[in-house]
Amino acid sequence: MHKGFLLTSTLLGALSVALGAFGAHGLKKLVPVETIGTFETGVRYQFYHVFALLAVAILIEKFPGDWMRWAGILFIIGIILFSGSLYILTALKATNTVGLSGIGAITPFGGLFLIAGWIAMFVAIIKK
Repeated sequence: MHKGFLLTSTLLGALSVALGAFGAHGLKKLVPVETIGTFETGVRYQFYHVFALLAVAILIEKFPGDWMRWAGILFIIGIILFSGSLYILTALKATNTVGLSGIGAITPFGGLFLIAGWIAMFVAIIKK
């Protein structure tokens, strides 16, 4: 088992629950309804990929090598870029900050990293 990926997945999982609770209970007072959907998408994809990272932490023993390790790294980067950019967009909306809305351009790159993580996991399994 890869302890680093395991620890990261547990911390990101706890953060997912905390952010989800905030989104469900506190965010409604701060942003419009459509912005809540953006935030919830970030939380949902973060939580999905917590389980992907947990799988990598467990599967790395059965499928050792660079591909599985890269899958974990790509999932972490993807979570940070994809979900993180959605959280920042929500925070900008909540504070009525203008001029930084271009941060949304980061979101698709985060999605590409998540996809690459799944492909790396696939390759790791195929190569065994």
